[in-house]
Amino acid sequence: MNKQQIPVVVLTGFLGSGKTTLLNHLLHRSGGTRIGAIVNDFGSIEIDAMSVAGQLGDSTVSLGNGCLCCAVDASELDTYLERLAAPAARIDVIVIEASGLAEPQELVKMVLASENPHIVYGGLVEVVDAAEFDATRERHPEVDRHLGIADLVVVNKADRVAEQERERVLDVVRGLAGRAAVVAASYGRVDVELFFDRAPVGERIGQLSFDDLHDGAGTGAGHHNHGHHNDEHHNHLHSAYESLSFISDVPLGPRPLMALLDSRPEGLYRIKGYVDFGPADPRNRYEVHAVGRFLRFYPQPWAPGEARLTQLVLIGSGVDVSALEKELEACRDDAPHADEYGMWGVLRYVQEAPDEELREPDEEPREPDEDVGFEY
Repeated sequence: MNKQQIPVVVLTGFLGSGKTTLLNHLLHRSGGTRIGAIVNDFGSIEIDAMSVAGQLGDSTVSLGNGCLCCAVDASELDTYLERLAAPAARIDVIVIEASGLAEPQELVKMVLASENPHIVYGGLVEVVDAAEFDATRERHPEVDRHLGIADLVVVNKADRVAEQERERVLDVVRGLAGRAAVVAASYGRVDVELFFDRAPVGERIGQLSFDDLHDGAGTGAGHHNHGHHNDEHHNHLHSAYESLSFISDVPLGPRPLMALLDSRPEGLYRIKGYVDFGPADPRNRYEVHAVGRFLRFYPQPWAPGEARLTQLVLIGSGVDVSALEKELEACRDDAPHADEYGMWGVLRYVQEAPDEELREPDEEPREPDEDVGFEY
């Protein structure tokens, strides 16, 4: 993904589910990551996470009727996104907090329809109220459909129900959410690594930096279980999530990697990093960005003298990390050979970076295919 492209996360859920509480938690725990927010459907705000958290209500700009997907068209949303994605704003991630009555699928389509080359879809997060889940489904049957298109589901207010009831609700949500990652939370306290880096340290690959995960460059994989993993989260009620870091100095075969990505397991929420396909495309490394079912590759020329490594971070909930690690190991092409046809699977999901310097002088810009790599 181009360095100027900023993930745009759509945060949805019915009235009272705890979306604003979750957003404020992210702001307080951002660790220096700058969050731009389009809040309560109506306001475009550049937010310094540490100083403005908890004051969003005084900073919104009303547009009128209370529903972003009805009150604002795609071009108007683009105006807000352009303001937040401007390099001078130094924003790292944009969160759209939707109305409790907004239509998530329409909001996702609006983000995908954006003509701003500096943003990229960052996932649909659906928040549900564990204590009111059955009543909400009765009043709003469309919640089942909303869960079915989510990339991450936060079952909030899980502390307000008994353990047996909580497990029942989680089971129902998992059944409706399909391949989405599902985590339980109280007071919207989810691990922020599910959304973004918490500290601008080292080379930032997705939610975690490699400096956080490795003591030095090398070849291999490591995995981490983050359920109740430090004092900060000791009393937080949320399901564990897992992260897998993978580094290889052997190129990956495009065919086996695409087979893995096309059948990636349920609960695998984020994949981000760089892939070396070796002789299959010796000119470029490929930045990969996947959230839920959304997938993009961005070819980038290798820098002179740059170490040719594959570096990936994968994050999810309920993922068999050991099995996933073995699948990645199996993608290593120990007898690399040029296979131009093998790259076809990768090229289905390629969207060229907008930077002029990445194009040959006589090459015309290519219009991206709006539907490539997106299944909603």
